[in-house]
Amino acid sequence: MTARAGAPGAALLALAALTAVAVPDRGSDGEWTLVVLGIAQDGGMPHLGCQSPPCSDARAGKRRTEKVACLGLRHLPSGTAYVFDATPDFPAQVHALTGGRLPDGIFLTHAHIGHYTGLMYLGREVAGARGVPVHATARMAGFLTKNAPWSALVAEGRIALAVLEPDRPLALPHGLRVTAFTVPHRDEFSDTVGYLIEGPRRSAAFVPDIDRWERWSRSVRDLADRVDLLFVDGTFSSAGELPGRDISEIPHPLVPDTRALLRGTRARLLFIHLNHTNPALRGGPDIAREGMRLPL
Repeated sequence: MTARAGAPGAALLALAALTAVAVPDRGSDGEWTLVVLGIAQDGGMPHLGCQSPPCSDARAGKRRTEKVACLGLRHLPSGTAYVFDATPDFPAQVHALTGGRLPDGIFLTHAHIGHYTGLMYLGREVAGARGVPVHATARMAGFLTKNAPWSALVAEGRIALAVLEPDRPLALPHGLRVTAFTVPHRDEFSDTVGYLIEGPRRSAAFVPDIDRWERWSRSVRDLADRVDLLFVDGTFSSAGELPGRDISEIPHPLVPDTRALLRGTRARLLFIHLNHTNPALRGGPDIAREGMRLPL
């Protein structure tokens, strides 16, 4: 997919409007903590069908397994909690964030399996949830409404869809603000968004899935200069990670290219959504790790 057409100047103005508005003083509403709940690509690690390291090492107990990419937010005084993407590891991730209490809201990026299928645990077979707010774009909400089994979650009131308008901030309790913004990706079933997350003290952006940066009508450097923490797509480190496959058909930005592009910007860069083939899973100063806790 290519980025939406539009004048470059207008795109930059839109990004400025998204990120440059001063966050008002929110008094003593602090104590928000951002928690990394998973860092892997949609299939997790070990990955189904993978018989070599690191998957074989994880199965043998020689290294940790990795859950699918997900962020959580927790307001410590009140216990209010939000999850960004409902992954196949949703039960364990909710347990890590809240001790098992369902979150006060779920923000979805798009309709690929690692990002929304955890909603299945909210149905009558598991949690039997009532009215969990699920924030999504109109197209993503339409996908959930029109396609079983997700449509049952809507019809039975297990989830309450809240449609997000890209680039329009959503004010949440305790001084939190969340803004969705569209990004180019393989959008067969829904569009794809990233999120700007503004707390009383710090800000973060979450872009786990995107096509190459040059396909975006906005500047990722501008975004990196306006937030404190930038969680970005780190799916692949090199074009040779998938022998026999054309990497141009899976056009994620490569980790070294993103590092070079964002060198010298303000944000702390943290790669997330790492494929099981990516040697960056071994870790590093700019690789997100499950269990990281960062104040917002």
